Amino acid sequence: MARILIINGPNLNLLGVREPDIYGKVTMEDYIEAIKADYPHVEIDYYQSNHEGDIIDKLHEDGFANDLNGIVLNAGAYTHTSLAIADAIKAIKVPVVEVHISNVHSREAVRHTSMISGVCRGVIAGFGLDSYRLAIEAILS
Repeated sequence: MARILIINGPNLNLLGVREPDIYGKVTMEDYIEAIKADYPHVEIDYYQSNHEGDIIDKLHEDGFANDLNGIVLNAGAYTHTSLAIADAIKAIKVPVVEVHISNVHSREAVRHTSMISGVCRGVIAGFGLDSYRLAIEAILS
């Protein structure tokens, strides 16, 4: 059985409530349940933290697992600021796909630069929560 880990960064625990015009009205918990139903042959684990060090620790903890096919990472605002998360991604062996719900390139200029894109297998942005499904498909292909 394939296994994928989804890691969400800061403020993504507020999906469904935070800026629904940008991020939608569905909670991540509801979306995770739906995506698990769509991929019954895949074990999908979910982790969220508002703390940079916790995200790094989770990457270290799971990033060398032989039974993990990939990590889907939405680092939130840390995408644009965290060299430490980029270094953690670079250090692990499991491939990471960077994901964003919104099209970060159509938003504020500060969101146009990613510190982590260069060390990720790929980047998917702007497709709402479906960005996660697209990342799962990329990992499974």
